[in-house]
Amino acid sequence: MKTILKRAERIASRLGRIEGVVAVALGGSWARGAALPDSDIDLGIYYYPDHRPAIAALRQLAQELDDRHLPDTATDFGGWGPWINGGGWLEIDGGRVDWIYRDLNLVSQVIDDCRAGRPTCHYQPGHPHGFHNHIYMGEVYYCHALHDPQATLAALKALTMNYPPHLKRALIDKHLWEASFALDTSSKSAERGDTFYVSGALFRCVACLTQVLFALNEHYFVNEKGAIKTIESFDLRPVGFSKTVADVLAQPGANAAQLRTSIQQFRELVQAVQQLC
Repeated sequence: MKTILKRAERIASRLGRIEGVVAVALGGSWARGAALPDSDIDLGIYYYPDHRPAIAALRQLAQELDDRHLPDTATDFGGWGPWINGGGWLEIDGGRVDWIYRDLNLVSQVIDDCRAGRPTCHYQPGHPHGFHNHIYMGEVYYCHALHDPQATLAALKALTMNYPPHLKRALIDKHLWEASFALDTSSKSAERGDTFYVSGALFRCVACLTQVLFALNEHYFVNEKGAIKTIESFDLRPVGFSKTVADVLAQPGANAAQLRTSIQQFRELVQAVQQLC
């Protein structure tokens, strides 16, 4: 961790010299203490939209730091969509380093919305269940500020220290309903042997249950990756949750009978989560 932190601090120091970069933070699995030796280093680059850093300056620094010295390694703002709104995939000192842009006005608005119990979900490549706005809140909660001269991130972080009760209630109500609805709408497709549709519904169901369990345990959700494993550390969870999920999604079924069985197994999971609520 010390080696990773030193590398991240060195890069953050260089980024912080670019006009318009308000803060730089270590995020991702290294910030959460869940990293593997080969995990990427995720650096959030925070800026205000009315005074954004120059893309030319970001690209010049990226080319200088990148082991391959490739041009245009950093994207323009909005290059990866409205929520993961650009960044860069770099290789520095033999390891992967991801730059991720973050609009401070949007992050601040999202934190206000979440505290008021207004979660939303949006289409975003790389997030099969969609990008939940409360991911921003989780990112701020977990991040380690490396460059924050005006304490901008520190002020936002203070707002995330207590899991918002209105967010908790809204997430549980919204996703517990949708988990059941996903199964209800897949019944006819199961009778037709439509593995494609039923598999999608099964994933949607468990993705919604994941949101419920994270909220129920007042644990910020930040990514689908590793979420099921994280649930196994929660105090409130159905017994055998991760095993049931793995078993069903590994073989959802190739005919009506098998698909019906998979749906029923997930109905029982939904009921088990309902009992916890």
